[in-house]
Amino acid sequence: LQLVESGGGLVRPGGSLRLSCAASGFTLDTYHIGWFRQAPGKEREGVSCISMGKGRVIYGDSVKGRFTISADNAKNTVYLQMNSLKPDDTAVYSCAAYVSDIPTRCAPYEFDHWGQGTQVTVSS
Repeated sequence: LQLVESGGGLVRPGGSLRLSCAASGFTLDTYHIGWFRQAPGKEREGVSCISMGKGRVIYGDSVKGRFTISADNAKNTVYLQMNSLKPDDTAVYSCAAYVSDIPTRCAPYEFDHWGQGTQVTVSS
């Protein structure tokens, strides 16, 4: 089971990026998939999670209205569209996955498969 993130980079405040999380070795449709971020000196934070097959989506308070999570089952890929980016959004973004019948809380401790992360830097 492997998760590979891509799409990070340097963007100016107010700009947009789309992150991708490509899954291999399993199909997404029975998993909870989450995007998390960690900035230097800070704890890992849940950004957004999606419960595949149930259509349930969660967003962290700091990204509501700016970020959108989506999935393409045919490509076995989950996306995170990030708009109106702020310097505070600067962090390493990672996607993660796990299986459970219990609704996710979008908390890092729930997830047991992680990608390597991709750096997002928002700076002028």
